[in-house]
Amino acid sequence: MLIWGWTESTLFAQTDKGYYQFPIKPGERNYLSGNMSEIRPNHFHSGIDIKTEGRQGLPIYAAADGYVYRMKVSSYGYGNVLYLKHPNGQYTLYGHLKDFNARIAKYMWQEMTAAEENDLEIYPDSMALPIKKGEIIAYSGNTGSSGGPHLHFEIRDSLDRALDPLKFGFSEVKDSTPPTVRAVAITPLTLESRINGKFERTVLRLNYRDNQFVVDGNLSITGKVGIEVSGYDKLDGAYNPNGFPHFEIYEEGQKTFDVNVDKIDFNLGRFLLTHTHENRYTKLYTTPYNQFDFYTPDSLYSGAIQVMPDSTKDVTVRLEDVFGNESLLKLTFKGEKETHDVSSYSASRKAIAYKGNWMIIRADKTDGHKLAKFYVNGMMMDVMMSYEDPRFRTYIWDMDFGLPDSVDICSEVIKPALQAKIPFNKEYYFNDGYTAIHFPKDALLETLFLHTERSTYYNRPSVKINDDRGDYLRNEISVSMDVSGYDGPIDHVDVYQLYGNGYKRFLGGEWNEGKINFKTKYFGTFVLVKDDTPPTIRPIRVSSSSLRFSIRDNLSGINRFEARINGKWVILRFEHKNGVIWTQKQDNTPFKGQFELKVTDNAGNDAVFSRKL
Repeated sequence: MLIWGWTESTLFAQTDKGYYQFPIKPGERNYLSGNMSEIRPNHFHSGIDIKTEGRQGLPIYAAADGYVYRMKVSSYGYGNVLYLKHPNGQYTLYGHLKDFNARIAKYMWQEMTAAEENDLEIYPDSMALPIKKGEIIAYSGNTGSSGGPHLHFEIRDSLDRALDPLKFGFSEVKDSTPPTVRAVAITPLTLESRINGKFERTVLRLNYRDNQFVVDGNLSITGKVGIEVSGYDKLDGAYNPNGFPHFEIYEEGQKTFDVNVDKIDFNLGRFLLTHTHENRYTKLYTTPYNQFDFYTPDSLYSGAIQVMPDSTKDVTVRLEDVFGNESLLKLTFKGEKETHDVSSYSASRKAIAYKGNWMIIRADKTDGHKLAKFYVNGMMMDVMMSYEDPRFRTYIWDMDFGLPDSVDICSEVIKPALQAKIPFNKEYYFNDGYTAIHFPKDALLETLFLHTERSTYYNRPSVKINDDRGDYLRNEISVSMDVSGYDGPIDHVDVYQLYGNGYKRFLGGEWNEGKINFKTKYFGTFVLVKDDTPPTIRPIRVSSSSLRFSIRDNLSGINRFEARINGKWVILRFEHKNGVIWTQKQDNTPFKGQFELKVTDNAGNDAVFSRKL
């Protein structure tokens, strides 16, 4: 029997070396395909991905004494996953498993049968499934959203925050290779900021010399600017690039800023989208709304670089992986007074662009006035150009002063599409008469400037909300689209998000008196599409010992599947990556009787396969 003698010292212990056993081939050399703090689409990677020799079925060992606190069978996310809770108050997670051990599997199959659910997450009682350190608890697999066979392994603290497993002293993983800088960019942070005279994010040319990364020459700046770094790390003996957790900025040899991703709060995970530029460059400065707490200091625009006019400043960025291997990036900044005349061409030719709280208007250079007229809420304001280059004049408008209805730049009148400013961390309701949107308090990652555009898609109403790139949501918003002008059939017609490559992602929706209501966690274009085609079921093997099928759906995707023999529910397992479904037997009793498999897609279409066994 396990004795749970938690004390203050054990409950809050963080990285006790030797407490945990490595979960795969303990004591042998192991290799990783991913590590913690690695930047993934929309989130930090929260653990380590341990390679399994490109195959499934390797034994997975419990890292410490404990009990099965949580477990799930699914074809998505972590797939088949186990969570163990340990006497020190921490948890370990084992994801993408092929199978659980016999004892754990039997418990799970019984729970699934009782619930008649093929996808199920449960929280067993602490006495139900006790586990000893080094016990085989499962076998490695490729289930869920895995891109190949591996074990996803996490260690979480008592507050359910991910800790870096490599800080626990596992000797199975080796690394003496320092991080690599792939690219570096400088970005303006305030209205007065300039980089080589312009208010533009600038990617710099990078060299490697004398065992360090170098940006040659002086970079002229005005006001506060931020450094952004794209980089990766490699572990010894592995070709794949990984992430690394630690950046430091030194100005003239003095440390001024520190970013250290030492734990990940899952409630804040999507703030990665404000911590990075387009999910690629790490921002080495703090921004107004980012909620992460791994910056030192953490006041607004900490990490920003500023240089007095006619002075220079040497800046070093130190990059460090979890094993202490370091690389250095060297830059020299030169302070410059603001100028209204720059010699180089602007990188962007967009007539209108947005950065944070600013609207940037770029007009062809003419002999006309250097003033632009901004019309806001019935008022007109003359705004002097910020600067001009050999081809363009650039005007910068602070949207705290309002959202312009139009901007007269002499050569043309530009009509910005913005309709509302949605404040961060406040509930907000928007309605333009066609599209109504409810923003819950925790929906946004930062203050948002909203624009919607109504249209049609194959004679059905559609709406575009902002862009599908560059604007991000933390949590779902509720959207109500006016469809009162649509008189076509509504059976099996649902909302889909339409992507630029033509792919359509099912969202669903509820029809209600001339409106259709749906929820989304992404901006983009939303269209109505009819799916009245049922899924397909193709037998692969049908016998008294094994039943296996290929199931597919042409549009909305598979929602549910259910099998029964003589009316008795049968466990099914599903791998969405190859569309294969098969029966899970709980004993060696042959299948016998009338078998029926029913597959339902997200649009409510059913397909049925029936056979006498």
